[in-house]
Order: sequence, then C-alpha cells, then structure tokens
Amino acid sequence: MLRTSPLRILGEQDRDAVRAILDRDPAGNVFVASRLSAAGIAATRTAEVWGHVERGRLTALCYSGANLVPVNAGPAAIRSFADHARRRGRRCSSIVGPVDAVTDFWEQVAPAWGPARAIRASQPVLEIREPASVPADPLVRRVRPSELDILVPACVAMFTEEVGVPPDSGDGGALYRARVEELVRTGRAFARIEDGRVVFKAEIGAVTEHACQVQGVWVHPELRGRGHSVPGMAAVVRYALAEIAPRVTLYVNDFNAPARAAYGRVGFRQVGEVMSVLF
Repeated sequence: MLRTSPLRILGEQDRDAVRAILDRDPAGNVFVASRLSAAGIAATRTAEVWGHVERGRLTALCYSGANLVPVNAGPAAIRSFADHARRRGRRCSSIVGPVDAVTDFWEQVAPAWGPARAIRASQPVLEIREPASVPADPLVRRVRPSELDILVPACVAMFTEEVGVPPDSGDGGALYRARVEELVRTGRAFARIEDGRVVFKAEIGAVTEHACQVQGVWVHPELRGRGHSVPGMAAVVRYALAEIAPRVTLYVNDFNAPARAAYGRVGFRQVGEVMSVLF
C-alpha cells in the first residue's frame, strides 16, 4: 500500500495497539482475539490483519481469513477495507461482524464479489458470566478421543443444517475432521453420547483470557423437543466458567426462536448483534 493510504497490513509490531482495540469488547471480539493469539498477527498464506490508521493511530482492524471480520470499524475504516477487498478479490467464505459495519461493507463489495448464498441480517450475541440458573445434564461431558468417529458425523450434520452446505465437500472432510479432532484433544468438545449416538453436543471454538465462544450446539433430530438442549447448555456453561474463561458467549439467528428461548432459560443475556454474509 502507498504510505498515504489509511490501510496497512499489520504485523507483530502492532500487537499492543491491536490488543487495545480487541479488549474494548471482549465478548464481541473473542473470535478474532483467539485467532491472533494462536497464530500471531503477521500475515500468512491463509490470513492477514488489515489496520485502518487515522492521524498515525490504529483505530480499526479487519481480520481477513476464511472469515472476514471488521473490528471497531466506522464508515471511514469500512471504506478503506472495502476498497482493498475489491482490489484483491474475495478469498473468504463469510463476512461476520457488527450489523452496521457488515451492512456497509457488503453494500460496497457486493457488485464485485457477486451474490451471497445467504445473509443472516440479525444474529444476537449472547453472554453468561455465572453458572446456569437450571440444573446441568450430568451425562454431558468432554468427548474422548476414542469417540471422534461418533462426534464428527454429528458436527457435519449440524454444520450442514446451519450453513446450508456440508463442511467436508472440498477435500473429503480431512481439514474439517482435523479441526474437530483438535477441539476434542484440547478438551473443548462436549456431548451426551448414548449407545454410540450423539444426543446433544456443543464445542468451544474460540478462547481468550476474557471469554470463550460456544459453537455447534446441536440435538439429534429424532430427540428434539425432549428437553436436552437447556440442561445440555447448562453443563457446557458449567465446564466453561470453571475451567476455560470467565465469560461464555455465542451468537444465534434471530429467527431461531426455540434456541433463543433455550439460551434465555439457561441465563444468557444479549450483549450485541452481528450480521453474517455467507458465500
């Protein structure tokens, strides 16, 4: 980029400034903070971080990987991020972030990036900081490495149901399976398993010192409506608060009334709202 451009690719020398921005919203920025903590800030073959600079000061970020995520980005930052994104072409499978920022960004890149496969215009961000207000399912526990072949099909089913396409269509599932295996190995995959079948499951996909983010919440279709989701989530919250992070977060589609009601019964409260554009 030209020296006069407000956008530059960030590196490890920007760590303190990046962290200061991410720490303004620990719940909302847990995904980006977790990724940068694990992989670093320097650009790699699969991801980089763009920074918006005003008067010599870093004011906004955009994580650009499989997911493109603007952080603390107002209109000027979104404009510079969108200009850069149009020039380099789409490399992400989704855009996720605060509603106003993603709406603005998408309006600017849509003509160049083509139609989206799906747009989730409103996804409430929920948080809980205390143990659930309902009893936890005692049969929900960490998934064992020996149970990976039981868990992976449930994860694939959940992803396909939620996103609309299977996660394992490109490479036969090797990368996706490796990601699930990592979550099991690190103790961040939880499930109730009976007779070789997953009844309820959820994973903790992003973790920082401030917060963690639950993903992949799923109840077997044949067992829905039997009261598994609320005590199952209560169990995941119990594990997470005791052993992983002081805040447990997730986001949910605004139209998913059963899920929102279940999370409310567990004790989650809304602290934000994001929008997702899926390709």
